[in-house]
Amino acid sequence: MKNITIIGSGTMGNGIAHVFAQFGYEVSLCDVSAGALETGLKNIQQNIERQIKKEIIKPEQKSEILSKIKTFTLLNDGVKNADLIIEAATENQDVKLNLFRELDSIAPQSSILATNTSSISITKIAAVTKRPDKVIGMHFMNPVPVMKLVEVINGYSTSKLTTETIMEISVKLEKIPVEVNDYPGFVANRILMPMINESIFSLFEGVAGVTEIDTVMKLGMAHPMGPLQLADFIGLDVCLAILRVLHDGLGNPKYAPCPLLVNMVEAGHKGVKSGIGFYDYNKSGKDKLIPAERFL
Repeated sequence: MKNITIIGSGTMGNGIAHVFAQFGYEVSLCDVSAGALETGLKNIQQNIERQIKKEIIKPEQKSEILSKIKTFTLLNDGVKNADLIIEAATENQDVKLNLFRELDSIAPQSSILATNTSSISITKIAAVTKRPDKVIGMHFMNPVPVMKLVEVINGYSTSKLTTETIMEISVKLEKIPVEVNDYPGFVANRILMPMINESIFSLFEGVAGVTEIDTVMKLGMAHPMGPLQLADFIGLDVCLAILRVLHDGLGNPKYAPCPLLVNMVEAGHKGVKSGIGFYDYNKSGKDKLIPAERFL
């Protein structure tokens, strides 16, 4: 494999493109928006600069990495030579199903179709294609250039060869792949999201404040980031979408999203991406986080 196509140039998409280019792959980064592609490339450049400052890579590697990434607004052009296509679009089932139908019709028959979904059924996605054996989950963690884990999710029809190929390519990216099976939330979010949801319930019920909840988890459980800050970082809309997948797919009321989370997303308070969530990122400096006013 040498030609990799990434669909979506947002936080996850540009991070995945960065890592593949860093390890010498030819990368086609696709997005319907030319502006989004431009922003994605700027983010990649900034992340490369951080790597250089931390002496992870050498300064002369910057131009080499960037030269490996080509951008496309037309999907046909972006996928025509792809050995592996990784979809990193919005966490919306209908969007993903429609996209995989299109990819199946235009991508080379030999292409593996992977999705970076964090919760949506790989089996359901694969079922809308004529190559379900070549459809797999490749769930990177954010920030992609830093985090080592890749959750590799087998759908019902994913072939052993496809799984082995994705496990091998993950290792070549100096990631640590973990193979899991296709159940709602897989492993990462089946465990993480109920913890975040329970943290939000603790706030909602007045057990403790934002800072107090995060401090307990950081100092008591050695988490590098508190669950409410992490939720802001992931995106509260994404957390809500994943919890709804868990609730619908597993049928257990324990996965029902906290009403506070629902209200915050409906109000447009989605965390870091919107400037306000459990913390107010418009007011906070680099060295401290300030809880949003309504929680003080």
